[in-house]
Amino acid sequence: MLSEKLTAQINEQMKNEFYSGYFYLAMATWLSKKKLDGFANWFYVQVKEERAHAMKMLDYLVTVGAEVDLLAIERPPQEFESVMDICQKTLEHEQLVTSLIYKIMDTAQAERDYKTIQFLKWYVDEQMEEEENAQGLIEKVKTAADVEGGLFYVDSELAGRAYHPIASDGDSK
Repeated sequence: MLSEKLTAQINEQMKNEFYSGYFYLAMATWLSKKKLDGFANWFYVQVKEERAHAMKMLDYLVTVGAEVDLLAIERPPQEFESVMDICQKTLEHEQLVTSLIYKIMDTAQAERDYKTIQFLKWYVDEQMEEEENAQGLIEKVKTAADVEGGLFYVDSELAGRAYHPIASDGDSK
């Protein structure tokens, strides 16, 4: 049985994952309004990934017989200064999410809850990838700024990003 503390932390993180999707949805719609459809696509894919991360937590809570608590999700920012502002906010947000996952992992380790440690390992690995992707996006936008039409080239490249659903064992299909 999952402890009350871990149950509360996972429910809170599930809310945070849904918020991440909402946050990225705000970014995607802002980018769509700017006719940067490739960038918007990148963030629409992010929305789907974040929802899948939240649902994986919900499934875990149900599987271990813990209480699911669907907490309120706050409204994300709606306006951004630039594409670079969005990219930087994305990296900052993913770094925050990483720190939150680490706190849950710390609790699971302190409680010697090995099944939860194993479950959370997927999120630790995923967050490394999320931060890497966000940093890569920043680098692409920086490089594009030095080339005429560079932002539109990156926009065209990002249009090809596709969503790959998470398999039940945490591996991509």
